[in-house]
Parts: sequence; structure tokens; C-alpha cells
Amino acid sequence: MFKGLGQMASLMRQAQELGGQMKEMNEKIAAQRVEGTSGGGMIKVEANGLGEILQVTIDPQLVQSGDVEMIQDLTVAAINQANEKTKQLQGEQMGALTQGLDLGGLSELMGGKFPPS
Repeated sequence: MFKGLGQMASLMRQAQELGGQMKEMNEKIAAQRVEGTSGGGMIKVEANGLGEILQVTIDPQLVQSGDVEMIQDLTVAAINQANEKTKQLQGEQMGALTQGLDLGGLSELMGGKFPPS
């Protein structure tokens, strides 16, 4: 019984440390930029690491073509690419943050329902 309390206290300490690190990570990610492009670079979408779209650039020649449907399709494709890059960036940062954390005690505390990481 007391072994479980010690593991719980250890997990709580790790959670507190992780909370502070998560805040720092979010600030770092928010400052990073990703770019999605489509149409051979005719449409560019810039987003921050949180997935917020910051800028959309459309080549003037594409606008002059007057093909609204193509512009719409290419814009969606560029946004989706930027979103995918954002997810990759977040995954990399989260992996770096949780690397080395011993979450195995969580499995024991939860009755073995969750496999350790």
C-alpha cells in the first residue's frame, strides 16, 4: 500500500515539473514558423507552431487567371500541408519533453490497464 503512495507522489512531482516544461514548450512552439505550399509555390501559407495561420500569399499570376476553383483548392492544400508540418513540429517537441520520464508507475497504479511508455 505504501509503495503505491510513493509511486503516486513521484508521479505528482513529475506532473508538476512537466506542467512548467509544457508552458515553456508552448511558448517555444508559438515562436516557430512552418510553411505549406501548393501549385508549385503559387500559394504559400505560413503558420506558427500552434497551427494559427499567420499569412497567405497568392501569386498574382494565379489571381489573374481568374480560376477561382483552382485558387480555392490550392489554398486548402497549402493550409493542410502547413497543418501537417505543425503536427510534426508539436510531436517532435512533445517527444523531446517526455523523453526520459518514467511513466511505468502509472500502469501499476491503474491496475495494469495502461502499458508503460
